[in-house]
Amino acid sequence: MFVSTAGSRLIYQNVHETFLKLVYAAGLADRRPRRPHIHDLRHSFAIRTVLDWYRDEVDVEARLPLLSTYLGHIGPSSTYWYLTAVPELLEAATVRLERSRVKS
Repeated sequence: MFVSTAGSRLIYQNVHETFLKLVYAAGLADRRPRRPHIHDLRHSFAIRTVLDWYRDEVDVEARLPLLSTYLGHIGPSSTYWYLTAVPELLEAATVRLERSRVKS
């Protein structure tokens, strides 16, 4: 998805260093309990994507393989840990479950 100005893949070390510079420039380096990490972006992306699917009332289970592929995971079982212990997702899943019980 992201490529260098030369059209090649990005080098992780360069991305990481740039991210750290941005964290420091934004004044987030001393954030507690820990400063932001680049991997947090993947987690946020996964959570936001699934929340959007719930809000759009699409079949989340059917789309999880797409998210897994996008994140470079083998399959949904490798992606599930991104989605655990997130109150918003638990609420969205509960609302959907309750709606399905009412329809039955």
